Amino acid sequence: MGLDDKIKNAAEEAVGKAKETIGKVTGNEKLEAEGQADQAKADVKKAGEDVKDAFK
Repeated sequence: MGLDDKIKNAAEEAVGKAKETIGKVTGNEKLEAEGQADQAKADVKKAGEDVKDAFK
């Protein structure tokens, strides 16, 4: 996994966590769900990159 990919995934996960937290605080279920989805996407990307790294 390249450094750029790691940074992008970390940023996406951080944005997702922020959205989820803001959604919880404001009672905005859509924003909360969007934040959870962003985090899940970042996790999937990280897992895919880890698999690629394992085969290098």
